[in-house]
This record gives sequence, structure tokens and C-alpha cells, in this order.
Amino acid sequence: MSSGRGGSWTFAGAVVVALLLLDFVDFAQTKNFEDVRCKCICPPYRNISGHIYNRNVSQKDCNCLHVVEPMPVPGHDVEAYCLLCECKYEERSSNTIKVTIIIYLSVVGALLLYMLFLLLVDPLIRKHDPYTQPLHNEEDSEFLYVCVQEMRPPVDPQARGNTVLERVEGAQQRWKKQVQEQRKTVFDRHKMLS
Repeated sequence: MSSGRGGSWTFAGAVVVALLLLDFVDFAQTKNFEDVRCKCICPPYRNISGHIYNRNVSQKDCNCLHVVEPMPVPGHDVEAYCLLCECKYEERSSNTIKVTIIIYLSVVGALLLYMLFLLLVDPLIRKHDPYTQPLHNEEDSEFLYVCVQEMRPPVDPQARGNTVLERVEGAQQRWKKQVQEQRKTVFDRHKMLS
């Protein structure tokens, strides 16, 4: 009985996603009126302060006479005022912006889910290793590394790496070795510079 409920929830989820995608495709086909505009920047003129005018008009109508409403100057000064104004036709794709944001949020969400997965799985993978100790100073680090390698039982490289967890653990151990080598190198350089 529980599998029937799970199947119905899966079907309902698929229907909702399909409806959202159809709505998005329908919206993408109709051009949004805010995707195009004509922007006129008019500087101060006599006793009139400067102003920016925006209007949704076609590219051929992108000029001061069609965009600047209400006209702040009387009829005989309109031509002089419009010569000072700089009008630009601007076009953008809101669908491209939306898709970019959706992709960005999907990647961030996937990374957050991966981080949560690692936080939950890491304690299961990480086993307390009694052979490793924190590095106290640079002289002890090489001695500890040699001792740890001698005390560990040999591991057959063919036997490891069968499961994902074992491969992750192996990669984690290699990373830890690299970090120890880097610490040793930094300590050696620090000692040489001192």
C-alpha cells in the first residue's frame, strides 16, 4: 500500500514540474514589454533640472520627441532641448537572465546538498586512527611519519577501492599525506629563513 502512495506522489510531482515547464515555455515565447526600452538622458536646460526618461517604444521611435513626456519646455524650445538629450535604445533578454539565475541557484543548491551529504557521511568514513598524532614540531614530524608507516599493516592496493567509501577514504588519506609533506616543507623553509 505504501508503494502506491509513493507512486502517486511521484506522479503528482512530475505533473507539477511539467506544468511549470509549460508555463515557462509559454512565457518565453511572448516578448516581455520590459525587455526593450528607450532611455533618454536630458541635462539641465535653463531653469529646468536634468532628468532621465524611460519609455517602452520601438527602436525607430527612440528619440526625444516620442520619449520625453510631458515636455518640460514650451513649444519653441523643444528642438533645442531635444538636441541636448541623449537617447539610447536598450534591449535585454529576461529569459537569459532567468535561466542564468536558475543554473546558478541549482549549482549552489547542489553544492550545499553535497556538503550536507559529506557532513553526514564523513563520521561514518573517518575511523579514529591511533597511529596518527598531531604534529608538534618539525623534528618530530619525520620521526612520527616513519613510525606510523612501520606500525601499520601492509595493505594490498588491489583489495582497496572496491566501494565508493573506500575510494573516498583512500583519497582522504592521500590528501592528509600531502598536507603533512607541505607542513614539513614549510617548517624546513621557516627554519632555513630564521
